[in-house]
Amino acid sequence: MIKFLLISLVALSAHAEVVEKTVAIVNSELVLESDFKELQKRIGKPGLIDESLLFDSSVDSLKSNRKAQLNYLIDEKILQSEVKRLNLTVTNDRVDSEIKDMAKRNNVSEEQLLEIIKGQGLNPTEYRAFLKESIEKRSLMDSEIISKLRIADEDALNEYLKTSPSSRPSIDEFSVSHIFFNPKKGGAEAAMKRAETALGKLRAGENFENLAQQFSEDPNFSSGGSLGSFKSGEFLPEIEEAISNLKVNETTQIVKSRMGYHIVKLTGKKLTTDPKFEARKEAIKAQLMEASFKRQLKNWLQSKREESSIRINE
Repeated sequence: MIKFLLISLVALSAHAEVVEKTVAIVNSELVLESDFKELQKRIGKPGLIDESLLFDSSVDSLKSNRKAQLNYLIDEKILQSEVKRLNLTVTNDRVDSEIKDMAKRNNVSEEQLLEIIKGQGLNPTEYRAFLKESIEKRSLMDSEIISKLRIADEDALNEYLKTSPSSRPSIDEFSVSHIFFNPKKGGAEAAMKRAETALGKLRAGENFENLAQQFSEDPNFSSGGSLGSFKSGEFLPEIEEAISNLKVNETTQIVKSRMGYHIVKLTGKKLTTDPKFEARKEAIKAQLMEASFKRQLKNWLQSKREESSIRINE
């Protein structure tokens, strides 16, 4: 009997040595000492650390900071707990489907994709586990945060004006016609005299379009002398300056440019969005969306921490 008791005590002692330390309990999720070791392994492998959970810190900040590691693991456990609560857990078939889609998007076979993954230091089992968690986390973020974010064009415009203070929210778009007098035909003085003659007829009440048909020396002449439309900053600065204060259907005096002499008619004018902003709008909206997501994720995690049962044993 004594011998049996001693054997039992030795067995219990050995069992106690292999029981792993529970560092924290998050709802029903355990943070074990082995999670810290596993986290250290993940830090050294590309893409296995979710940088959105680091906020303003870097991946390197996790390497030797146990408190930061614990906070990161607690946030991961909160996410896992929410995935289960909202029934967002995915099956192995869903993971298989994702791998097939990834291979197709990258124009490689599934076998080639797994070889690429191995080359990055990951074995298929841990990659599948990582991919499963990523899909679940993405579904959770879409449901809880991303679907509620709204970035309007106005938000992007305000950001654009903030970072480009010399820009304007809108610019003028002009439609113009001209009568052109070419100095290459008889010299500058003769071209100027032809322009004065045409201007005199215009001031006497003759029709601009008829005069353009009669006098214009534009080799690309179009009906009525139309030059089409252009936005502020896109056309000859001398002409833009000359028409800047005109009302629609008014004409300029004789305008000299590097090309020759012009009499210009403003046929239309409207405000339009700055094309420089239009070219950058989607990129600005993406930046604002990312920044908004990080803020909302931080607030969401903080609220979930307050709602959760978290016990730390160290």
